[in-house]
Amino acid sequence: MMILNKKIGVFIIGIILLGCLLFFFLPKEEKVVVVYVAHDQDYSEPILKKFENLTGIKVKALYDTEATKTVGLVNRLIAEKNNPQADVFWNNEMIRSILLKEKGILQPYCSPNAKDIPSFFKDEDCYWTGFAARARVIIYNIQKINESEAPSSIYDFINPKWKGKACIANPILGSTSTHIASLFALLGKEKAKEFLLKMKANEVQIVESNSMVRDQVVAGECWFGLTDTDDAWDAILAGKPIKMVFPDQDGMGTLVFPNTVMLIKNAPHAENGKKLIDFLLSNWVEEELARKALQIPLKKDVKLPENVPKVEEIRMMNVSFQKIYENLNESTQFIHNIFLT
Repeated sequence: MMILNKKIGVFIIGIILLGCLLFFFLPKEEKVVVVYVAHDQDYSEPILKKFENLTGIKVKALYDTEATKTVGLVNRLIAEKNNPQADVFWNNEMIRSILLKEKGILQPYCSPNAKDIPSFFKDEDCYWTGFAARARVIIYNIQKINESEAPSSIYDFINPKWKGKACIANPILGSTSTHIASLFALLGKEKAKEFLLKMKANEVQIVESNSMVRDQVVAGECWFGLTDTDDAWDAILAGKPIKMVFPDQDGMGTLVFPNTVMLIKNAPHAENGKKLIDFLLSNWVEEELARKALQIPLKKDVKLPENVPKVEEIRMMNVSFQKIYENLNESTQFIHNIFLT
């Protein structure tokens, strides 16, 4: 019996020693996370630094450019599918997040911090989750247009009264391409194409980006234009001579779209990626983006600055993100043919 007990003791000690050896010599996940970021670096970088300071996990971030918003990073993720370099993608919209899901680039992660985000703004299988939304808005120069006649609908872009006076961002990139795809989904293809042809006939100007739309309207080069709330509010807070309108609030509504965050399939540092996703879906991040970037929180218990509306106060387009995604290829091809050839 004593010999048996000794053998058991030796066996247990051996197991403990083996565990110690495995702990010290097996490769461990580095304290690093790689994130591709489509959100503006001015706003996203301080948030990532905060995560780094809180967790001790080194953040390696790759940011996009204003000119290629989202599309460049999405194409990079697709090219890296068989050898992923990123752990997390922080997208500034959601349609190309759906594209990444469809192409098998993502793996699901149901963050506990996503529970109080409305289902409309997240993938039902947890492939991507939305937070901190923006809306498409019309801005106009108050030195060129009186408030009483200010544009209040996207149909003002085809009104002959404003021929040559309006501008939009490059319509095959960023939120402008998503907005146009939403018109295909909501109005139907034929009515959407008719609307775009009338925009061209009305000499709507095409500029590089949403921020350039803002700058052109501020300068009076365009009298009004379509942009995003964050770009508009930047100029308003700086005292520039513009005002902002949520379009079609008595009709179809406007496009409201969130940032999205997602975990890359076969991510090199998946556990650290999950921690970053949890952080980005926290109340603090939505409060920070509302305060600094004037983005609209999706969680009800987030503190709001006075100048940021609640998401439920905005009349939104009644169309799903999936439906918008399904119209993206055709709408992009059409606008490329009529505006950029």
